[in-house]
Amino acid sequence: MSDWKVVNHGHPEIKPSKDRRAIFIGRYQPYHMGHVSLVKQKLDKGVPCLIMVRDIPPDPQNPFTTEQTVDMIRKYHASKGDDVVVMVIPDIESVNWGRGVGYEMNEFFPPEDIGFISATKIRNAITDGNDDWRKLVDESIQGDVVKYLKG
Repeated sequence: MSDWKVVNHGHPEIKPSKDRRAIFIGRYQPYHMGHVSLVKQKLDKGVPCLIMVRDIPPDPQNPFTTEQTVDMIRKYHASKGDDVVVMVIPDIESVNWGRGVGYEMNEFFPPEDIGFISATKIRNAITDGNDDWRKLVDESIQGDVVKYLKG
């Protein structure tokens, strides 16, 4: 997969450290190769990651429970030996910061070769019985995605 275009809105001089984690916040419904590629932008540079899963109730657009989502993310990264911690956070209204906070604030834009990946399209393909979604979700969690989605 290609590198993502990144715009730093904070302190680009911050150097990677094993004592600091890059934070990723999302719903991950389900956790797919686009999410993996984004997180790997930091992991591949030796930066440990903290994936924060928003605690939201299941609905048609978010069919997986928070616990199921956390389970799939942990299972994937454990299968790869990644230095990733996953935690649940309350649902959020916005992400805010002040100046001089002492860390990077990066906005990532997906490359064309993965920009088309959509959790909605993955869920719809599973519901429709179309197995094309399998190339977009790592095999370590495909069974869980189907099990959790179909109940």
